[in-house]
Amino acid sequence: MPGTVGIIGAGQVGAAAAYLLATTPGISDVVLVDQDAKRAASEAADIGHAAAFNHAADVRAGAYEDLAGAKVIVITAGVSLKPGQTRLQLMQANLGIVDGIIAAVLKAAPDAVLLFATNPVDVMPALAVRRHGVPPGRAIGTGCALDSARFRERLARHLGVAPTAVHAHVLGEHGDSEVLHWSGAHAAGMSLELFAEQMGRPIGLELRATMAQDVRTSAYRIKEGKGVSNFGIGGCIARLCRAIVNDEHTAFTVSTFMEEGVAGIPATCVSLPHILSAAGASAPLKPVLDEAETEALRASAALLASSIEDGLRSL
Repeated sequence: MPGTVGIIGAGQVGAAAAYLLATTPGISDVVLVDQDAKRAASEAADIGHAAAFNHAADVRAGAYEDLAGAKVIVITAGVSLKPGQTRLQLMQANLGIVDGIIAAVLKAAPDAVLLFATNPVDVMPALAVRRHGVPPGRAIGTGCALDSARFRERLARHLGVAPTAVHAHVLGEHGDSEVLHWSGAHAAGMSLELFAEQMGRPIGLELRATMAQDVRTSAYRIKEGKGVSNFGIGGCIARLCRAIVNDEHTAFTVSTFMEEGVAGIPATCVSLPHILSAAGASAPLKPVLDEAETEALRASAALLASSIEDGLRSL
């Protein structure tokens, strides 16, 4: 089915993603699958009513067999992050849930690209590759794609420009050990530092630290205020699906499992820039980092390598 995206999990993240995908160019069908079939049917109906105001995709509830031929399967199902809890602390509960989902999805759509939004998103691609034999490029975690958008938005707000004018990435774990790639950030063909100076809005060390804290803790603050962080990740999912379905060959910072590793740490899964296309994610691209960023990425990669081993051993 050309342009079909399946979503496993009709909770608030899955529903937000489905709503945004309904009006995403290139998406013809969105299939919502959930163990609560009534919830999935109700969300699909509600989204369909909203989408009827525009030229939109067909949104419907279904079962795993209705995913046959889908280009992308988004997995959002799992236990939600609770206040004070880290994403990695969710690992044991969600690995068991997602393990069963992957097996069911692969029976229906063995060639689909799997896009993981279930936390911890940097462990799930390893689960798909190691236990189910999915090629690394077709098991993608949303990773730091949303963190990178948050980084650009925070920089743009300070600089007084549109977020699209700033090019900056967050690497490593989608979580507390993530690495803001300050040395590679740029705008208008110049380094971020030079651009900020010319705009009359320099970014000193203290402001960098504040911005980094803002980016790292965004989800925690949102959840504290409203109980769930769903629209940001929903927008992220829709944008990544668009790139895959439309064969865009666009760069995003997502996570894939790397047997050869990164920064000297083998068998890990961290966010690095990848090119997304109809085939899924390219091999990871490895940007030039300064010494502090290299060490931070190594620590992040080591944390996730250990978590992957512990998690898979427990299944």
